[in-house]
Amino acid sequence: MNTPTVARPMSLQHRLLAQGATVAAALSLSACAGPGPRPSAELASAQASISQADSAGASTQAPVDLLAAREKLGQAEAAVRDERYMQARMLAEKAQADAEVAERRTRAAKAQTAVTELMRSNEALRSEMLRKAP
Repeated sequence: MNTPTVARPMSLQHRLLAQGATVAAALSLSACAGPGPRPSAELASAQASISQADSAGASTQAPVDLLAAREKLGQAEAAVRDERYMQARMLAEKAQADAEVAERRTRAAKAQTAVTELMRSNEALRSEMLRKAP
C-alpha cells in the first residue's frame, strides 16, 4: 500500500543553498555574455533589506548577519565601480539574503521574548489565584 507523502517546507538553509546554486548556475551560463547591465535594482533591494533589518533591531539581535549583509553590499558596490556587474549582482543578492536572515532572526528573538513574558505573567496570575483560593 502506498502511503501519501507530505511535502514539507524547505528550511531557510536549504532555500539559501538552492538560491546559491541557482545564482552559480546562472553566472556560469552567462559568463560569456559580457558584463551585462548594471545591477541597480539588486543594489537597491539589498540596501532596502539592510535598512529594514536595521529598523527591526538586527544590530542588537542579529549583528553578525547584519554585518555580513553590509560587507557584501560594500563588495557589490566596489564590483560595480570596477564594472564587474555579474559579481556585483551576485554579491547584492547575497547581501539581501543575509539582511533577510538578520531580520527574521530579530523578529524570532523578539517573539520568543514576548512568549517568555506571557508565560511569566500567566504563572504570576496562576499563583495569585491559588493564593486567594479558599
